[in-house]
Amino acid sequence: MNSTGDEADSAQLAALGYTAKFDRSMSVWQNFALGFTYLSPVVGVYSVFDLGLSTGGPPMFWSYFLAAAGQFLVCLIFGEVVSQFPISGGLYPWARRLVGKRWAWMAGWIYGWALFVTIAAVAVGAGPFLATLLGFTVTPAITTAVALALVVISTLINLAGTKLLARVAMFGFVCEIVGAIIVGGYLLLFHRHQPLSVVVNTFNIGAPGAYWPFFFAAAVTGLFTCYGFEACGDVAEETPNPGLSIPRAMRMTIYVGMAAAAFVCLALILAQPDIAAVIAGKNTTPVETVLLSVFGPTGEKLVVAVVMVSFMSCILSLQAATSRLVFAYARDRMIAGSAYLSAISPHTHVPVRALVLSGVIAGVIVCLGDFFANAIATIVNSAIIGIYAAFQMIVLGALVARARGWKPAGQFRLGAWAWPVNIVALAYGVGALIDMLWPRTPTAPWYLNYSMGLTWLVLIGIGALYMLLARPYDAGTAPAGDAWKLAKT
Repeated sequence: MNSTGDEADSAQLAALGYTAKFDRSMSVWQNFALGFTYLSPVVGVYSVFDLGLSTGGPPMFWSYFLAAAGQFLVCLIFGEVVSQFPISGGLYPWARRLVGKRWAWMAGWIYGWALFVTIAAVAVGAGPFLATLLGFTVTPAITTAVALALVVISTLINLAGTKLLARVAMFGFVCEIVGAIIVGGYLLLFHRHQPLSVVVNTFNIGAPGAYWPFFFAAAVTGLFTCYGFEACGDVAEETPNPGLSIPRAMRMTIYVGMAAAAFVCLALILAQPDIAAVIAGKNTTPVETVLLSVFGPTGEKLVVAVVMVSFMSCILSLQAATSRLVFAYARDRMIAGSAYLSAISPHTHVPVRALVLSGVIAGVIVCLGDFFANAIATIVNSAIIGIYAAFQMIVLGALVARARGWKPAGQFRLGAWAWPVNIVALAYGVGALIDMLWPRTPTAPWYLNYSMGLTWLVLIGIGALYMLLARPYDAGTAPAGDAWKLAKT
């Protein structure tokens, strides 16, 4: 980064009301790698493949394209916003400038808790893989210990600074994309048990009734994978020329990440020797079954090692995004302990205390999962709902700002397409939330069917009560709700 460009970025940030404190050392490719490893197609596919295949059969493959198309529209909206407001913390400062302080506080509250839980969920999900790789018997205690160790390692790496984070993210991207291509390609070339036409074979799921409810139930597999591109904007103050490079990195994350996810999913579907057994519940570990039968014990460990790199990179990126959100909140004096949590290390130029806090809260959630498995499982499963709800607060916020007269002034603009893209993106997001909240087992008790929605109602209620009583949004003086006003000046 040359000094002229650095000065221009600092001047843009100053015009937005902030002083540059981060190290702008993250290239556009490293910024993309951060978003890619957060999205992590390997983690996404391997985590929910069995759920998708057993619920909706092979056609669940198309859910990746459905999610990619909808989220791409959301990505375009995010690109317009971050291009004009390249501020660390992503969704929170965007909501602040588009609508106002209260809207931003709630968007950050929802997004923050979703991120804390997602860090824990990914760490716990990685536990069995690493335990098996090291030769340990997979037990709840071992899984919890491994998950805690991964959170600690992630915190230490993040504390080392933006440069190391960027390099590790780039390494994770290379390992994940190469692993996806090699494993997926090998399965497609040498171990195909199903014809390509199987991706439209429903195996009579739902017969004699309609199939579509089962497809949309399985569509959460695509929705689960297709987010993370927003992390590119979380580190906006650490990326040179963010108004141009971050929207590009976000779009690249969708292109490459979802293409890789669809490729891996297709390879695993075609490599299944008996799909009917998976649908019937006779084979509950279709991914492990394929990997072990194809690669053998030694080869499976090599594949698992690559998968572990993906999990670790994902945790790193998640924690980086979470810490920047906490920092952004604290810098605007929106939470208790703001002066403490907004500190930036003069040596590594990262928010050290916000990083430690994100690691501690994620670690607590991991430990709670060991004692209250059912309750925490509900919270973990609902984390994605929090992510999508926060996304739609930005999409709706952009629509409100446009109605007030906001005309995006960044280097990336949608022009005449802005209104239709914004409206369709909102419709998609609402539909996705309904799909995730819709009860999957009508015969189960109502509190189980609506457990994820109830969890978020409780969290939102707690946040709203605190916001109304403590009025944290009134403590700071940072600009808010000025997007539409700036268009008139």
